[in-house]
Amino acid sequence: MSVATSPAALTQTRQGRGAPGSRAAGPSIWMAGPALLLFGVFAVVPLLGVVVLSFMSWDGLGAPVWAGAENWGRTLTDPVTQNAMRLTVVLSVASWLFQAPVSLLLGVFMAGRQRYRAVLSVLYFLPLLFSAAAVAIAYRALLDPNFGLGTALGVSWLSQDWIGDPDLALWVVLFVVSWSFVPFHSLLYQGGVRQIPKSMYEAALLDGAGRAQQFFHITLPQLKYTIVTSSTLMIVGSLTYFDLIFVLTGGGPGNATRILPLDMYLTGFRSYDMGKASVIAVVLVAVGLAVSIGLNRFSGANKMDSQMEGV
Repeated sequence: MSVATSPAALTQTRQGRGAPGSRAAGPSIWMAGPALLLFGVFAVVPLLGVVVLSFMSWDGLGAPVWAGAENWGRTLTDPVTQNAMRLTVVLSVASWLFQAPVSLLLGVFMAGRQRYRAVLSVLYFLPLLFSAAAVAIAYRALLDPNFGLGTALGVSWLSQDWIGDPDLALWVVLFVVSWSFVPFHSLLYQGGVRQIPKSMYEAALLDGAGRAQQFFHITLPQLKYTIVTSSTLMIVGSLTYFDLIFVLTGGGPGNATRILPLDMYLTGFRSYDMGKASVIAVVLVAVGLAVSIGLNRFSGANKMDSQMEGV
């Protein structure tokens, strides 16, 4: 004999499944155990080791000697490290100011369904396929004042010493870094734009909204969380630039492009001061975490709800 069930009873039944003491739906939290174990062994434990080493004096060969807070004071007051901090801030801010709008516009353009846009999307994506070392070597050759692109084309202003000039080197690094990573962020925006319901654009078109109005009143608001994610990756990623700059300029000329990751490497493996290099590493981790958490809290991305059609 069947018993009729009211909607209220069904609601109470569904809510009761998630009540305390009842079996929760979905996979067990213990399934995350292996991943958490690997993360702890290969991320948390080495990080704690670096924190401890930042209070030691060690040349990488002998036994570490406790130095206490002296390492921190010596590092944070070092003019070379202070200059590296300043260059890192400049590169991070300038990189975001350049990459964010370019990536957004390219992503919106690539989201179109026309075939020629698909072909251009493949071309735009190519820089992401090249290794950082290959990109750096190619640009060193192209920007060489003696036999580079400027000499080959006979363009005098291209023949200047772009990498050897302390006033130009950092901006060359900014351009090469942006050229390498804009395709990745454009891909994020392309995916975000394609998830926006078409009905929103159709309704705006019926109301007489132009393309610019649709972009500012529909596309940008709907890409809010994509912008937050992309910006976080850009800014935090700029704290880890090493290989490309190391091959392209080596931190020179002088210390004109010696940002914190490169300063950490040169201090540890060229000056054999592992304690000081560990201090720089801890500073990089702390700044990266602070920026990431700050961006998410400021934007409200930790409380994001899906605005996509069908969800």
